[in-house]
Amino acid sequence: MTRVPYIKSEVEIPENVEITVEGKKVIVKGPKGTLSRSFNAPVNITLDGNIIRVEAIFPRKKEKAMVGTVASHIRNMIIGVTKGFVYKLKIVYAHFPINVKVEGKKVLIENFLGERSPRVAEIVGDDVKVRVEGDDVIVEGINIENVGQTAANIQLATKIKHKDPRVFQDGIYVYEKHIGDIVKRVA
Repeated sequence: MTRVPYIKSEVEIPENVEITVEGKKVIVKGPKGTLSRSFNAPVNITLDGNIIRVEAIFPRKKEKAMVGTVASHIRNMIIGVTKGFVYKLKIVYAHFPINVKVEGKKVLIENFLGERSPRVAEIVGDDVKVRVEGDDVIVEGINIENVGQTAANIQLATKIKHKDPRVFQDGIYVYEKHIGDIVKRVA
């Protein structure tokens, strides 16, 4: 089977976003903040006017996949600095009321299943903000990876082991994902 000689993916840059490319490092500046990322991938990243071109010459299977992956990461960075990402989590309990507090870079989950010591979830990244409103925990920021990992840390902190999950449904679960004001997914 012959190899494709050239593959590329293009990302269009909106008007209110400024992007600089230094080798394999991409810096994206927008109205909500600045994101930078170094890509350790066998692809070439070039800036041509208002288009970023991610390309590979005579790519193998992994290199071909990396072209689309790097372009997708750059698109997510652009969306993050223009609109931002919001994940909403719901606090669910049957008997013991769960108390959730944010202290510094940690989320403390107290009285989970009547436990005496609080469960702790780490907030990833400096740009992620977590707040508690009633039975909702709202995680928002401009980096989709940090926002998603923080939401996952909160959900995993309330994982119940050695009990039937159909009966013990207490926990904190992601139920909505937003890109700016647009609902991306409702669970």
